[in-house]
Amino acid sequence: MADTGGPVAVAAGTDEVLRHPAAGAHLLNDRERGRLARFRREQGRRDFLAAHVLVRFCAGRLLGIAPAEVSFAQHCPTCHGSDHGRPLLAGRPDVHLSLSHTDGVVAAAAGRVPVGIDVERLGRTHGPGAMDRALTAAERALVTAAADPGRAFLRQWVRKEALIKIGRTDLDALGRLDLSGLPLGDRADGAPLRFEDLYVTDLTDSRLGALVAAVGTEPVRLDAALPSAALSPPGPVL
Repeated sequence: MADTGGPVAVAAGTDEVLRHPAAGAHLLNDRERGRLARFRREQGRRDFLAAHVLVRFCAGRLLGIAPAEVSFAQHCPTCHGSDHGRPLLAGRPDVHLSLSHTDGVVAAAAGRVPVGIDVERLGRTHGPGAMDRALTAAERALVTAAADPGRAFLRQWVRKEALIKIGRTDLDALGRLDLSGLPLGDRADGAPLRFEDLYVTDLTDSRLGALVAAVGTEPVRLDAALPSAALSPPGPVL
């Protein structure tokens, strides 16, 4: 049965996704399997696989179909390649997808409206000058005044990465996109924040040790539990 409650987003550990009975490389298309085979780091390969499985779980829950029925594709607007770029559902321009992965943690979203999601490990550091490149002056003032500037920076970073994925900005323009009007802490009630015409939902998951941000033109339900998607036959988890 299709989920009519709005965009679906999930953050989860790589291992828990790959332990799911429906998970496995059998869900991937040929292009995804080709990319999977090129990973040299085992953790990177598992994170890629888990993220591409999880986005199928989210789409399956949204549409009321099994993950194996989700026809995942990608398109790069720059080179028009189909083995990377923005994720999409083949033949369904009315469905929007987004995914993200970092060491041991993955996130994905699916909606009938544009969505974007990003996840980062707590404690991750960025190179010198990252704050100057990614934040406006007003944002830098808020971040440096925060009790934990590193965490505050990551909060703005995942929000901006999610905004890139929804098409609102790009890497070159991050330092001009001002989110200083948004509080840096999570809302106690988990309700989304408003940024222009978008809804921004934050999640700090101490279990996963990660920060997540999901954005959408409608409020995004962001969970830290796998969706109860219909199960496809189990396949090998590589």
